[in-house]
Amino acid sequence: MAFGMPVWSFDAQLHLTQKNDDLRESLSQSSLVLTAKREEITAPLDILSAAQADYGHLVSELYARGYFGPVVKILVDGREAATIPPLAQLKSVKRVMILIKTGPAFKLGQAQITPVSPDTVVPEGFAPGQPARTGVIADAAGAGIDGWRDLSYAKARVVQQSITANHAKAQLNVSMLLDPGPAVTFGQINVPNNSKVRKDRIRRIAGIPRGKPFDPLELERAAKRLRRTGAFSSVTLREAETLGAGDTMDIELDLVDAKPRRFGFGAEVESTEGVTLSGFWMHRNLFGGAERLRIEAEFAGLGGDTEGVDTSLSISLTRPSTFDSDTDLYALIEVEQLDEELFFSDQVTVGAGINHYYSEELEAQIGLAYRYSDVSDELGNRTFTHLTLPLSATWDKRDDELDATEGFYLAFEGLPYYGLDGSESGARAYGDARGYWTLGDSKVVLATRVQLGTIIGSSLAGTPSDLLFLSGGSGTVRGQSFQSLSVLTGTARTGGRSFVGLAGEARFPLVGNFSGVAFYDIGYVGRNSFPDDTGDWHSGAGLGARYKTAFGPVRFDVAVPVTGPDTSGFEFYIGIGQAF
Repeated sequence: MAFGMPVWSFDAQLHLTQKNDDLRESLSQSSLVLTAKREEITAPLDILSAAQADYGHLVSELYARGYFGPVVKILVDGREAATIPPLAQLKSVKRVMILIKTGPAFKLGQAQITPVSPDTVVPEGFAPGQPARTGVIADAAGAGIDGWRDLSYAKARVVQQSITANHAKAQLNVSMLLDPGPAVTFGQINVPNNSKVRKDRIRRIAGIPRGKPFDPLELERAAKRLRRTGAFSSVTLREAETLGAGDTMDIELDLVDAKPRRFGFGAEVESTEGVTLSGFWMHRNLFGGAERLRIEAEFAGLGGDTEGVDTSLSISLTRPSTFDSDTDLYALIEVEQLDEELFFSDQVTVGAGINHYYSEELEAQIGLAYRYSDVSDELGNRTFTHLTLPLSATWDKRDDELDATEGFYLAFEGLPYYGLDGSESGARAYGDARGYWTLGDSKVVLATRVQLGTIIGSSLAGTPSDLLFLSGGSGTVRGQSFQSLSVLTGTARTGGRSFVGLAGEARFPLVGNFSGVAFYDIGYVGRNSFPDDTGDWHSGAGLGARYKTAFGPVRFDVAVPVTGPDTSGFEFYIGIGQAF
């Protein structure tokens, strides 16, 4: 459709024979004429084209809402739009009137679909006496077909349908006949030649069980596995139109490779911690089997009030679908130097492990690693050597990772460590639970977070300083200085062996893409493995603003300390995504 330059405006109105605000709004949104008016389109032929196309648009919308006897008149400057030649030499269009007699709203008389599988759930709206809407009829047909497909009848289809309108009774009678077809098994998995990922690896990653009964969930899982590798920018699975010998069905994979190399960077600013810069470089298909090589570096504390700059470098290699289609193998090397107010630490970790995906939302990881750390703090200079068993699990049911409004997030990290060369043995555990609720239609979101941590087995002096718990800063208690809450052992201040973090936020819309946040955070750090009177509490509160962008909300928070050893000053935080 051409868009003319605005020279004059035209009037467009929609008139219904009944008062129904919801129907009026729906028809207004469907109307091309009213859309042209909103977009200030003024070319006469464009307006005429929109008016002539509106007959079909409006009737379809009326059918969808159960009005099967409507009369639609569209007058362009008093002339019926359908009678005006499409290439008429119109100099201008001043008024378009849309007149709709909806007629009665039809209800379903007969509503039948047969045969259906034992587990098929037909929509409640597909029943005698219910509003006769085309969407419900389509949903019923889809449910009937899906019910058979779930039982391996991949070619189930509607072979006969009868839809008749009884205008005298305002009833719509619907009868559909399904043909389940034969029970189908998976046949050949055909892989294109255009991918640089080897065919055997593509089939292994997809994990479609050749020779097993057809299951549409297997196709969904296969697509997700292939996308999860990051090696493909587009993944499409197509079922063969015809069945092969023995009622087998081939699956055609249509893949487009992603660019093999990728890099990215991030930045975060906090008033006392300063600037944190991070970046990574990644190769998505290192050896032709969708292996991911990732090199990542981070510099934290640049220009901050903390003692120095924390630096880290990690190199990891991941091979997807190594032991089975949902289990990845990884190996990593991490080098880290932490220059904090309470300790200085150099450490190296070398390890390997597996990551298993139970579903799109639930995954778990277990590994084996060698860890060396050289620590200097108020307890003295110490060297630690450990053999560790890192394990973790994440269950993410949030609707949006960066800006959640519903759902929950649960994460657990465990680190049993066995001391070598005289180092103490023990275990570290940490849990993070988050929940999100939207209050009705208000768009106000309540968000809560609970963090719990403990170290058992090793003493304060016998535990590497970076494994001990501290509180304060954006990840724990906003308003309190970074890692400002610690424990006192004699005259020495260190991290603790137990930690509790509580946070609550109310997120509310403001104007346009702007929204506001009010929050309150609480933190506890204790000397012993479980919270008791050996520890201290502190808290902070504040307000923040968010600006919604295509890549997530930009965050700005200002917070002040409320309780604890330090109750003066304020902190501000800038980043991308919600605080949690």
